[in-house]
Amino acid sequence: MFDNTNKPKGINRVILASLNSFRAIKWLYLNESAFRQELLLLIIAIPISFLFDISAKEQVFLVLAIVFIMFTEIVNTAIEAVVDRVGLEIHPLSGLAKDLGSAAVFLSLIIASSIWLVILL
Repeated sequence: MFDNTNKPKGINRVILASLNSFRAIKWLYLNESAFRQELLLLIIAIPISFLFDISAKEQVFLVLAIVFIMFTEIVNTAIEAVVDRVGLEIHPLSGLAKDLGSAAVFLSLIIASSIWLVILL
């Protein structure tokens, strides 16, 4: 049972939350090929953003567009994990939840592509 009165507080909470986040990112890297592809895209996008004659603000938007894709992938993976935790049997709502997560990633790709096109063209 969750004990709300003994939750970590202050800097200890921040440290524990950070450790949980790093553990999750490590898991994503080791287990999700889409996350690895998006991380590679980010690693490529950062130096590419310096090749264009654009402002620092525009460079930040380009990089954040890729980070937004990664954020959406993390949320999609979380949805998939919860659905699989509830049950592995085929169910229309389970499929819908996973499809909606996938659609969110797809839309984030469209948004990021649009940002890159608008800024670079």
